[in-house]
Amino acid sequence: MKILVLSDTHVPRAAHDMPEAVYKAIEGVDMIVHAGDFVEKDFFEKLQTMRPMKAVCGNMDSPELRNILQPKEVFEAGKFRIGLIHGYGAPANMLDTVESEFKDVDAIIFGHSHSAVNIVKSGVLFFNPGSPTDKVFAQINTYGILEITDKKIEGKIIKI
Repeated sequence: MKILVLSDTHVPRAAHDMPEAVYKAIEGVDMIVHAGDFVEKDFFEKLQTMRPMKAVCGNMDSPELRNILQPKEVFEAGKFRIGLIHGYGAPANMLDTVESEFKDVDAIIFGHSHSAVNIVKSGVLFFNPGSPTDKVFAQINTYGILEITDKKIEGKIIKI
C-alpha cells in the first residue's frame, strides 16, 4: 500500500492551489492522509474525490471543516495502527506533544510545524510531511509518502 501524506496545505490562503507535482503523485497512490490545515472545505472536498482519504482538522481550518473532521484519529493500514493528529504548541516539543496523544500505535502522522520529520523513536514512526505550499518554518516545500508492506511501514519525504 502506498499513501500520500499531506499537512498544512493552507489552500487558498498560503497558495491558490497545491503544486502540480503533488497532484501527479496522487495518481500513483492508494490513499491520501491529510494532517490538517486544509483551511477551506472546498479544498478538502477536492482531495476527497481523488482517492480514499483519512483526515483531521488543524488549528487554521474553518469552522465548517472543524464540524466535519475530528482533531485526531487512529486508523489501520495493513497490519499497522496509525495515529493522525495536526499537532499544537511549540515546534520544539512537537514529538513529545503528539506522542502523548496516542497509545499502542505503530506510527504517528502529524503536521503544524511545516517542517518535515521522518524518524523512528521507541519503535514508533513519527512522520510529518511538512507543507507543500508554505515555508513559514521550513526552507523547502515537501510532502510525504508512506509505503506499507506486511513487514514494515516506511516514510519518505519528497522535496518539491
